[in-house]
Order: sequence, then C-alpha cells, then structure tokens
Amino acid sequence: MSHPSMGVEEELLLVSAGGDPVPRSKAVAAGTDGVDIELELTRAQVEINSPVCQTADELRYQLTWARSKLAEAAAEEHAQLLAIAVPPRGVATQLITRKPRYEQMAARYGLLAREQAVCACHVHIDVPDREAAIRVSNHLRPWLPALLALTANSAVYLGQDTGYSSWRSIMLSRWPCSGPPPYFESAEHYDALVAMLVATDSIMDERMVYWDVRPSSHLPTVEIRVSDVPLTVDETVLLATLVRALVMTALDDGGLGPKLEPEVLRAAYWLAARDGITSNGLEVLKARPLPMSELLGLLQRHVSQALNQLGEADMVAETIQRVLREGNGAVKQRQAVRDGFDVVALTAVVD
Repeated sequence: MSHPSMGVEEELLLVSAGGDPVPRSKAVAAGTDGVDIELELTRAQVEINSPVCQTADELRYQLTWARSKLAEAAAEEHAQLLAIAVPPRGVATQLITRKPRYEQMAARYGLLAREQAVCACHVHIDVPDREAAIRVSNHLRPWLPALLALTANSAVYLGQDTGYSSWRSIMLSRWPCSGPPPYFESAEHYDALVAMLVATDSIMDERMVYWDVRPSSHLPTVEIRVSDVPLTVDETVLLATLVRALVMTALDDGGLGPKLEPEVLRAAYWLAARDGITSNGLEVLKARPLPMSELLGLLQRHVSQALNQLGEADMVAETIQRVLREGNGAVKQRQAVRDGFDVVALTAVVD
C-alpha cells in the first residue's frame, strides 16, 4: 500500500463587520503574497490551494499559514475572512466574479449561479491513472455521507438556523451534476455520461462535473468534493487524512467497488446534511440506521491499515473524538445562535 500525495482547496468567505458578504475577492487575492489563491464564482469568495503535501503535519502548517495570510489581506480591505460554508447574514444573491466563464454560467443558470456563495473543501489524492480514479470513486461512495456529516459547517444561513447541519450540500444539490457520483464500470462509462450531459446542454463542459468524487481530466488524481469547508484547520487535516486512507484502501482492494441502491445513498446524504454528527446516519451497505458516532467508528476500522501505515491512526481517532465531544462547525453555530453569540465571530479566521 503506497502513500499517495495530497492537496487541499479551501473556499472561504469575505464579509463585513456586520457579517454581510463583501465583493472584494480580487483585491484580497492581489494582497496575498506567496499564497496560491483562486477567485470563485461570486466576488465574496476566495480559495486557498495548498501545495502538494506528503504528511498531515505539512498540510496543517500550509493551511494555517495560508489562512492567516489571507485573513491579513482581508483586513487590509476592511473585510473579515470566515471559515463557514454559506453566508451567515446578508441576502441570497451575490455579485458574480468578472471572468468570462463565470459570466457565462450566470447567463446560463440564472439565480442558481447568483445564489452560489457556498464554500467547500476539496481534497486531491494521487492515483495511478483514470481507471484507478473510477474504481476509487466507486469504493468511496458508501463513506461520503459520513464525511459530509463529520465536517458539516453551514447550519446558519442569512441570519437563521436552517434546520440542517450542511445547508451548503442542500444548495449544491440543485445543480444538474452534483452529489454522489454514479457507479461507473470504467473510465469510458464515465466519459460517455459526461459527454451526454455536455451534449444536452445540462453542463457547459467537464469542469462543471460537480459530483462529490471526480477524476481529474488532465492529472492522475481523484478529487473528493463532499465536504463543507471545515471550521478549523485540524478538521480539514482530519478530512484529508481520512480521504487519503480511503483512497489507499480502495487501490489496495483493486476491485470495482460495491454497488449501492441509489435511494439508500440518497437518504444517507439527506440525513447527513440534516443531522450531521448529532443523530443517526444510515449505513448504506446494509441500509440500516446507526448513530453517526458508530458510522465514524466503522469508517476508522475500514481504513485502519492505511492509517497505521501513514502513522496517523492516533491523530484521526483523537480528532474525531474531540469533534464528537465538542462539536463541529454546525453544532457550534447552532449553540452560538441559542446562546446569543455571534456566528461571525465564531467562524472568523484570525491573522
């Protein structure tokens, strides 16, 4: 079992002192020296791209440094940087970033694009080739709801408790190519389905494949896109390490992966989005409800060999227990609302 390298993208939100989205992403990115920053669909979002990392400690250092530098640049533009997956205040519609691609998306998808100020975390893991990426996608499907629940960080949207732990995932599900990926027999099968979506004008091109696992079109990597941007760097490192171990386990298996009843997987996603870590999830392989804490235990056992090889079993176990004990972003947001505390202050990244 080899140790593939990893990289992470964290999307973060720019807001005013009052918590309304601030359309200053271009100026903030220009003021960030040495950090790989991308502009996103709306002008209140920025994205950190980590370098390729070999260890969890390296990834933790890179993300901590990048968040700090970006928060400093945001402050220079009279904005706050938030690690939250949806705008906590303001209005639903946002200004679109002035790039031809994004303007084309706004023209084609209308309100869906203008309301897309959602912040995710994407994990990239090296794989041998695209066929391997497809096998990995199939193997990861049963575990995607647990990863979503673990990192949920979008309970509060536009000043109200949504009743969901991950409102981002509910918003994202409106796009024509999103959520859990289908089961694929081969890379050719994947390519044929994507070609159909492009030919029918459902999506503009392959870059608009928003499934929660997708192979890169130009690199030997697989991208896992299921997560809200976590509240803390430690939670992002936990996510990336679990994803890395899942990929290692899938590659070691070598098979195509388990086929799942689509409606069972859909129900598991919805439960994870609504309840996060606070209630039952759904074990999709057996279609039975289980407390999310037990599902996370099953996940750890599933990837235990890979975690041991990485030397990260203790870190993963300790971080999961801390999240279950203290709460993830969604739990802490709800607690802040109940106690009259400021969700903006809770989620603000400090430089």
